[in-house]
Amino acid sequence: MADSVFIEGLVVETVVGVYDWEREVTQSLVIDLEMAWDNRVPGHSDDVADALDYATVSGRVETCLKALRPKLLERGAEVLAGILQQEFGVTWLRLTIRKPGAVPGAKAVGVHIERGAR
Repeated sequence: MADSVFIEGLVVETVVGVYDWEREVTQSLVIDLEMAWDNRVPGHSDDVADALDYATVSGRVETCLKALRPKLLERGAEVLAGILQQEFGVTWLRLTIRKPGAVPGAKAVGVHIERGAR
Protein backbone atom coordinates (compact mmCIF):
# COMPACT_ATOMS: atom_id res chain seq x y z
CA MET A 1 0.00 0.00 0.00
CA ALA A 2 1.36 3.39 -0.95
CA ASP A 3 -1.53 5.53 0.31
CA SER A 4 -0.85 8.29 2.78
CA VAL A 5 -2.31 11.33 4.47
CA PHE A 6 -0.16 14.41 4.84
CA ILE A 7 -0.08 17.67 6.75
CA GLU A 8 2.32 20.29 5.45
CA GLY A 9 3.48 23.51 7.06
CA LEU A 10 1.60 23.20 10.36
CA VAL A 11 2.84 26.02 12.59
CA VAL A 12 2.94 25.38 16.33
CA GLU A 13 3.93 28.04 18.84
CA THR A 14 5.69 26.52 21.84
CA VAL A 15 8.63 26.80 24.18
CA VAL A 16 11.57 25.06 22.53
CA GLY A 17 15.34 25.28 22.90
CA VAL A 18 18.24 24.78 25.25
CA TYR A 19 19.22 28.35 26.10
CA ASP A 20 17.79 30.09 29.16
CA TRP A 21 16.14 32.81 27.07
CA GLU A 22 14.48 30.17 24.88
CA ARG A 23 12.78 28.66 27.93
CA GLU A 24 11.04 32.01 28.59
CA VAL A 25 9.49 32.67 25.14
CA THR A 26 7.47 30.83 22.56
CA GLN A 27 8.88 30.14 19.13
CA SER A 28 7.39 28.78 15.92
CA LEU A 29 7.94 25.22 14.83
CA VAL A 30 6.84 24.15 11.36
CA ILE A 31 5.68 20.55 11.04
CA ASP A 32 5.44 18.41 7.90
CA LEU A 33 3.93 15.00 8.41
CA GLU A 34 3.18 12.10 6.07
CA MET A 35 1.42 9.02 7.47
CA ALA A 36 0.67 5.70 5.80
CA TRP A 37 -3.08 5.19 5.63
CA ASP A 38 -5.31 3.01 3.50
CA ASN A 39 -7.51 5.61 1.78
CA ARG A 40 -9.68 3.06 -0.08
CA VAL A 41 -12.33 2.73 2.63
CA PRO A 42 -12.94 6.47 3.11
CA GLY A 43 -12.60 6.87 -0.65
CA HIS A 44 -15.61 4.58 -1.11
CA SER A 45 -17.65 5.58 1.95
CA ASP A 46 -17.05 9.36 1.81
CA ASP A 47 -17.28 9.25 5.62
CA VAL A 48 -14.75 11.06 7.80
CA ALA A 49 -15.13 8.33 10.43
CA ASP A 50 -13.30 6.00 8.03
CA ALA A 51 -10.50 8.48 7.35
CA LEU A 52 -7.39 9.58 9.20
CA ASP A 53 -8.80 12.94 10.23
CA TYR A 54 -6.05 15.45 9.57
CA ALA A 55 -7.80 18.13 11.65
CA THR A 56 -7.76 15.82 14.68
CA VAL A 57 -4.14 14.81 14.01
CA SER A 58 -3.12 18.47 13.63
CA GLY A 59 -4.74 19.32 16.94
CA ARG A 60 -2.94 16.44 18.65
CA VAL A 61 0.41 17.56 17.20
CA GLU A 62 -0.15 21.05 18.57
CA THR A 63 -1.30 19.83 21.99
CA CYS A 64 1.67 17.47 22.27
CA LEU A 65 4.36 20.01 21.38
CA LYS A 66 2.87 22.76 23.56
CA ALA A 67 2.74 20.45 26.58
CA LEU A 68 6.14 18.84 25.92
CA ARG A 69 8.12 22.09 25.59
CA PRO A 70 11.15 20.15 24.31
CA LYS A 71 14.70 21.35 24.59
CA LEU A 72 15.66 19.45 21.45
CA LEU A 73 13.75 19.04 18.20
CA GLU A 74 14.85 15.40 18.27
CA ARG A 75 12.90 14.90 21.52
CA GLY A 76 9.82 16.53 20.05
CA ALA A 77 10.00 14.34 16.95
CA GLU A 78 10.39 11.07 18.88
CA VAL A 79 7.59 11.76 21.33
CA LEU A 80 5.27 12.98 18.61
CA ALA A 81 5.95 9.97 16.37
CA GLY A 82 5.19 7.59 19.23
CA ILE A 83 1.93 9.34 20.06
CA LEU A 84 0.75 9.37 16.45
CA GLN A 85 1.54 5.69 15.98
CA GLN A 86 -0.09 4.67 19.25
CA GLU A 87 -3.17 6.90 19.28
CA PHE A 88 -4.03 6.87 15.58
CA GLY A 89 -2.79 3.43 14.53
CA VAL A 90 -0.35 4.86 12.00
CA THR A 91 2.06 2.08 10.98
CA TRP A 92 4.58 4.37 9.21
CA LEU A 93 5.26 8.07 9.27
CA ARG A 94 7.71 10.64 8.00
CA LEU A 95 8.00 13.70 10.22
CA THR A 96 9.92 16.94 9.73
CA ILE A 97 10.18 19.63 12.40
CA ARG A 98 11.68 22.95 11.32
CA LYS A 99 12.73 25.82 13.56
CA PRO A 100 12.78 28.95 11.38
CA GLY A 101 15.30 31.64 12.25
CA ALA A 102 17.30 29.48 14.65
CA VAL A 103 20.57 29.96 12.76
CA PRO A 104 21.47 33.30 11.18
CA GLY A 105 21.62 33.01 7.41
CA ALA A 106 19.51 29.82 7.30
CA LYS A 107 15.83 29.79 6.43
CA ALA A 108 15.32 27.02 8.98
CA VAL A 109 17.02 24.14 10.75
CA GLY A 110 15.39 20.95 11.87
CA VAL A 111 15.10 17.21 12.03
CA HIS A 112 13.58 14.63 9.75
CA ILE A 113 12.63 11.13 10.96
CA GLU A 114 10.82 8.07 9.63
CA ARG A 115 9.32 5.50 11.96
CA GLY A 116 7.53 2.21 11.40
CA ALA A 117 7.01 -0.02 8.39
CA ARG A 118 5.34 1.22 5.25
